[in-house]
Amino acid sequence: MQAPVQSSSTSVIKSSLIEPDGGVLVDLVVPESERVAKTVESESMPKVRLTKIDVEWVHVISEGWASPLKGFMREDEYLQSLYFNSLRMKDGSIVNMSLPIVLAIDDETKEGIGSSSDVGLVGPDGDLIAILRSIQVYKHNKEERIARTWGTTAPGLPYVEEVITPAGNWLIGGDLEILKLIKYNDGLDHYRLSPKQLRKEFDRHKADAVFAFQLRNPVHNGHALLMNDTRRRLLEMGFKNPILLLHPLGGFTKADDVPLDVRMEQHSKVLEDGVLDPETTIVAIFPSPMHYAGPIEVQWHAKARINAGANFYIVGRDPAGMGHPTEKRDLYDPDHGKKVLSMAPGLEKLNILPFRVGNIYAGLTLIVDTICIYHIKTLLSIL
Repeated sequence: MQAPVQSSSTSVIKSSLIEPDGGVLVDLVVPESERVAKTVESESMPKVRLTKIDVEWVHVISEGWASPLKGFMREDEYLQSLYFNSLRMKDGSIVNMSLPIVLAIDDETKEGIGSSSDVGLVGPDGDLIAILRSIQVYKHNKEERIARTWGTTAPGLPYVEEVITPAGNWLIGGDLEILKLIKYNDGLDHYRLSPKQLRKEFDRHKADAVFAFQLRNPVHNGHALLMNDTRRRLLEMGFKNPILLLHPLGGFTKADDVPLDVRMEQHSKVLEDGVLDPETTIVAIFPSPMHYAGPIEVQWHAKARINAGANFYIVGRDPAGMGHPTEKRDLYDPDHGKKVLSMAPGLEKLNILPFRVGNIYAGLTLIVDTICIYHIKTLLSIL
């Protein structure tokens, strides 16, 4: 779909008309009328037990955040993601897919699967969650995956230590059929809106632009200034009702990040106090786990928001980055994330706000440029 003509005050675009990657928003939940039969069918299938983070990825895939992906990656998809950060569709078009979304299994599980073409996926509590169809099992070269995703194999990478190092030596890909809706029962499920639900919300608000802001920490004054200023600029560009998607990441995060429940309580307070306008802000949880993979991962964050219907994406300093795990420096150049977003294949639907100058707030400068919006670390330190 064409980006809105920003110079025209009459240009109106419905968020629901922003095509998801592949043209169709993936929804892998089996209709309720078919679940009993498929559950009975799965009883004779070999089983793969999922970790908590595996379940988070099932959630992500099932709702279409990774559209057009319909399951855990088979080897050809994995290699395209790992080496090209994208997938080539049957019609020759390219969609961004910068993070491999894969399921690891160990030798014992692989042996138990044998020649079966389908397997059942069970959660940590033993409940059947899904069926994985037309499976392919292939080698899990961990060093290759880590080096290509993070640009280093240094010890201390949080996702690597939590997920990849203890994982099995094989990957299993296939098409997902979801038999049990993913619920966390943590009092926050009402915030976990799917891309389909978010698109409906944007339309209900009569949004003509949707700008997404991801964070994994509480909202600071600098964040709020940035988001409010973004809306002002969109209004100046001719949009009538820009809607903010305040979209904290809700999957795995490292131990020293602020817990999700605390963050959500603070986000609610920000709206209650009017720091952000509750009439033009939608707060929802993005269910993806966090990799801390810098410019590689920020592409995934942007792509997922496109699938949810956002046509503007705010990116900050060192997005999805972290300090080097063994040296006293940033792991990634703090400007590379925004530069990569402006060039990444398959992200052409992402509209970039043409901010020109800095704004002064409380004696500090909000730095902005023609590629995207970002804020300096000093501004983010305001509480």
